Amino acid sequence: MTITSPHLGSTSGWTDARLLYALEEVVENELNRHLKVAKDWMPHEYVPWSDARNFPGLFEDGEAWEKEQSKVTEVGRIALVVNLLTEDNLPSYHHEIASLFGRDGAWGTWVHRWTAEEGRHGIVMRDYLLASRAVDPDKLEAFRMSHMSEGFESDNRHSMLHSVAYVAFQELATRVSHRNTGHQSGDPVCDRMLARIATDENLHMVFYRNLLKAAFELAPDLTMQAVRDVVVNFRMPGHGIPGFERAAAQMAIGEVYNMRIHHDDVLQPVLRHLKVLDIDGLGPEGLHAQEELGLFMGGLDSEARKFDEKLAARKARMAARAGA
Repeated sequence: MTITSPHLGSTSGWTDARLLYALEEVVENELNRHLKVAKDWMPHEYVPWSDARNFPGLFEDGEAWEKEQSKVTEVGRIALVVNLLTEDNLPSYHHEIASLFGRDGAWGTWVHRWTAEEGRHGIVMRDYLLASRAVDPDKLEAFRMSHMSEGFESDNRHSMLHSVAYVAFQELATRVSHRNTGHQSGDPVCDRMLARIATDENLHMVFYRNLLKAAFELAPDLTMQAVRDVVVNFRMPGHGIPGFERAAAQMAIGEVYNMRIHHDDVLQPVLRHLKVLDIDGLGPEGLHAQEELGLFMGGLDSEARKFDEKLAARKARMAARAGA
């Protein structure tokens, strides 16, 4: 980086504006790297259009939706709806990050590129769901209207560092959720589509993870506190979806996304890659945040172990009933 600062290792002196300026070169480098490795793809090529037929409405030959028309499993259907409704809020996400990161320079170019890539995800998922008749189209639209009408406010909009830390974990969480949904969907076409989306999400995670690494080098204490806060209070952006708690519970049981997956496949990989719990030279506030983060991760692992035991017991009961 071309910017050096007298505030390294200190919580004083850094403002969002200073951090945005100091990280501009890193953003430019990461943007250029991203553009070299990201591959364009056509959403319409992942949709089984030959399975599509008219729904009731303007068409006299419209056929009403029924659950049995789709190959998708119940947990796959639930996860697909949650994932799509999350993607549907892209206009709000764009507003949030454009307001925080800016619309000019490398930051602005990244914000717009990220938005364009994310737009494909909602397009292909909705087309797949309707063409394959995986969900009730009327209920899906009602959910979309309800969810988007509520608006969206990020839990981390108060801080650029908190926002960068959050998306580093959230993009990986989204990748894992999409990938596991594909595995559990029961439909190879759906699995391929979500694998393509997951590839995008992984590249987005790498961008923000590398940005977070640079932030640790600039302002380690502040960045450690931001990571601590984000990990301890983490919520997926779709938490406001109607019926989210029930859907999340079903996705947890269905092994799409649960505490064990969150700990092992989302939090740990980012923390391990950045060696967050091994960073030394921190001031008192950074060291305290690091210690709290370590304790939280230990507690989460214990809670995940309890969940694993309950899930194993549930599977054993179901197997016993099936064999009876």
